[in-house]
Amino acid sequence: MAHQTLIKDFEALLGAENVFSSEADRISYAYDAAVLQPVIPAFVVRPTTKELLGNCVKKLYDNGITMTVRGAGTNLSGGTIPDTSETVVVLTTALTKILEINADDLYAVVEPGVITAHFAAAVAQKNLFYPPDPGSQSVSTIGGNIAENAGGLRGLKYGVTKDYVMGVEFFDATGEIVKSGSRTVKCVTGYNLAGLMIQSEGTLGIFSEAVLKLVPPPKASKALMAVFADVQNAADAVAGIIAAHVVPCTLEFLDNNTIVRVDDFTRAGLPREAGAILLIELDGHPAQVADDAAAVEKVLQANHATAVHVPKDAEEKLKLWEARRLALPVLARCRPTTVLEDATVPRSQIPAMVKAVNDIAAKYKLDVGTFGHAGDGNLHPTFLCDRRDADEFKRVEEAIDEMFDTAIKLKGTLSGEHGIGTAKAKWMEKETSRGTILFSQRLRRALDPKGLLNPTKLVGI
Repeated sequence: MAHQTLIKDFEALLGAENVFSSEADRISYAYDAAVLQPVIPAFVVRPTTKELLGNCVKKLYDNGITMTVRGAGTNLSGGTIPDTSETVVVLTTALTKILEINADDLYAVVEPGVITAHFAAAVAQKNLFYPPDPGSQSVSTIGGNIAENAGGLRGLKYGVTKDYVMGVEFFDATGEIVKSGSRTVKCVTGYNLAGLMIQSEGTLGIFSEAVLKLVPPPKASKALMAVFADVQNAADAVAGIIAAHVVPCTLEFLDNNTIVRVDDFTRAGLPREAGAILLIELDGHPAQVADDAAAVEKVLQANHATAVHVPKDAEEKLKLWEARRLALPVLARCRPTTVLEDATVPRSQIPAMVKAVNDIAAKYKLDVGTFGHAGDGNLHPTFLCDRRDADEFKRVEEAIDEMFDTAIKLKGTLSGEHGIGTAKAKWMEKETSRGTILFSQRLRRALDPKGLLNPTKLVGI
């Protein structure tokens, strides 16, 4: 291997146990959760302190080596796939300290490798609440959440990761430490570099710390499962709830294909005959929850819900939400290849988008399970196929092209929460403009003159 001397240098810096150079080790970092060709990196480094992270970045920059930063690798757009076989992967998974949870000022300071669910649980022990809850929260890390601007089930009411980032600390391409934001609610010191870094997908810097906003937990909540014979009625009900000016904590959609397959696996007792179901949770002050629940039930009845079920206890409620969270892993078991998308439209356009997805699936003769965060317009059409079948996979690609065209025509977006990476880069100009791409490329070249940070991702450099 051409990098043997550099590998020895990193072993001296980090310890041999934190440098992975065997082929067996490197293969583990050749792919992410997207359906893309894997690329085996030159080697992998795992710094164990912030200072060592900066040293790694500087050493790679000085040697002109491209680098891809990686947390848990759960992203779905190719952002953590190495650019070439000469790329070095920089892991942040050893930076796992929760440095501070401040219950008086409602913030926390964490390292980038902290697992999202572990952080949320630690915050809950202080009687506080960190709302962002991506589907991968049991394994995904805070650094990755910020780099992708991860969403989740509670995004409808509480927002997504960007709404909870008060400040960041990161290393630029040269290994210099950069700080932006503060522990204060207000901060206008310099450029909003924290905002720039959110959803930058490892192209502008590598996180070393984040300051995250916390909020008080809701005092009450109520869950509902609404059953519909027809998928379009369920979609209409979603738009109707938002139009009634009720904002649930979560408003999730599952079509029949997803319901049956998830119930086969979980035995959660989902209504297998339903065309679709909505899983709804309302939270807040008890009186407000009661009023909102009454308004929601009225909308559900007006849109021909065949049943509205209230879980009898916390255990049944948890079972329903676990069934929803298992939608993707269950669908992924059905065929050799699972292509999960996240085209997102204004909430009033959910009925049109649901119809378009079903029409497109029928047109291309494809097996699709659709679920997602319908309350914020974010659907996850999941194409179940076999990439080795060239004809079938070509139809999948054509269907996705048409689906994105439809989302954009409906004033929507290519990606609500999964990011662009390399998987969606070819559609970027369709949604934005040529000027947007050129501006972004100029920005990248100014901040990373050697073009070493994830160079082929997002807009390229």
